[in-house]
Amino acid sequence: MPIIIELDVMLARRKMRSKELAERIGITEQNVSLLKSGKVKGVRFETLEKICEVLNCQPGDILIYEPEDGAES
Repeated sequence: MPIIIELDVMLARRKMRSKELAERIGITEQNVSLLKSGKVKGVRFETLEKICEVLNCQPGDILIYEPEDGAES
């Protein structure tokens, strides 16, 4: 998948655990775990907004686009 989720990196930079993030944005720890692993098909803008607010970051700090091998530039 060409979209890489680096939520775990941002959590480490902010020295925050998944449990604390989940509590502060109002979702389950399991959903945070799924987001971190990239096993989600989508994320609501509302949830992304809350994550960015709590972690004091931009969406581009969490979501990275990497073209698949063989994809044209």
